[in-house]
Amino acid sequence: MSDPSSLLPPIEGRRALVTGAGNGLGRAIAHALVDAGAEVVVLGRTLSTLQQTRDTCARPEKIHIVVADVADEDSLAATELGTGDLAVSILINNAGIPGPVSSIVDLSVQDWDEVFNVNVRGAFLAIRSVLPAMLEQGFGQIINIASVTGKRPLVRRTPYAASKMALIGLTRTLAAEVGPEGIIVNSLSPGPVRGPRMSRNFRLEAEATGVSIEEAEQAFTGRAALGRLVEDVEVATAVIAMLQMPGLCAADIDLSAGMIAP
Repeated sequence: MSDPSSLLPPIEGRRALVTGAGNGLGRAIAHALVDAGAEVVVLGRTLSTLQQTRDTCARPEKIHIVVADVADEDSLAATELGTGDLAVSILINNAGIPGPVSSIVDLSVQDWDEVFNVNVRGAFLAIRSVLPAMLEQGFGQIINIASVTGKRPLVRRTPYAASKMALIGLTRTLAAEVGPEGIIVNSLSPGPVRGPRMSRNFRLEAEATGVSIEEAEQAFTGRAALGRLVEDVEVATAVIAMLQMPGLCAADIDLSAGMIAP
């Protein structure tokens, strides 16, 4: 029996693009890809945070910075992503925003559109930028960073939950469309990841419900079988593992410490 791993090229020597790579999950994923031997293009809106991603990497020479707004078609087009030295065979669609913590009747159209522009439109535009080169070479891997919130209710987080569900739908449909051309598409759905974003969410939830921040966090993590938050390094490790699984396609993987969909 042949070795299934031989069905995929090694990560080492390949070029990857990570969106939203200026901090948090994006930074952790970029560093993990470099550790696995890839050249990594990090994309984000803020040069200083992208420089921090590069400068804190064990091999900073493997990090290439592109400043652009993934949700802005003109901004992304100006980078010439997917061509020449920016042609990639791995795309990690990580850029995303949490959106408001609010009752839906108090949401503005601007709030709703902002979340979908980044979380869904941004993923679409990044895919459209790099996919032609992947199709030309007959191979590529795309991982969309979704969320367990796209599969279970989360009160007062409607735009975020809806956007992540849309991203899972995008993953499955795109996989069916481009899988026959050799392009592997999956999504990874983390649970709540420890960091500034979740700290902000717990604070806003506490303000909305009249409980302490600690109580808001405990109520949230209490829904998980392991009773804890996920660490960004766990998500980065899962991305590397998914890139090494040749039969994994059109899948959505939970990494939520047991906070699975009901």
